[in-house]
Amino acid sequence: MARKKIENLSFEESLSELETIVQNLELGELSLEESMSLFERGLNLSQVSQHKLQDAEQKIQILMDKSNENAEQSLTPFDLTQENEQ
Repeated sequence: MARKKIENLSFEESLSELETIVQNLELGELSLEESMSLFERGLNLSQVSQHKLQDAEQKIQILMDKSNENAEQSLTPFDLTQENEQ
């Protein structure tokens, strides 16, 4: 089975493949070369997944900041002195 390039995998696909790699390495039935190749791919998957998580966190933070700005702009302070003067 041909493997997709790591950059083209979704976050979920990366995690799934990483879990499979860990399971295969833990079995200890692979040759040294196969183990090293899987280990290297696992490291790359981990790094790309971490980067995708950081991007998602940054986007969420930006959205939350925008949401807070909009909420603050639409709120007007309640002034009790104006109510009492009427």
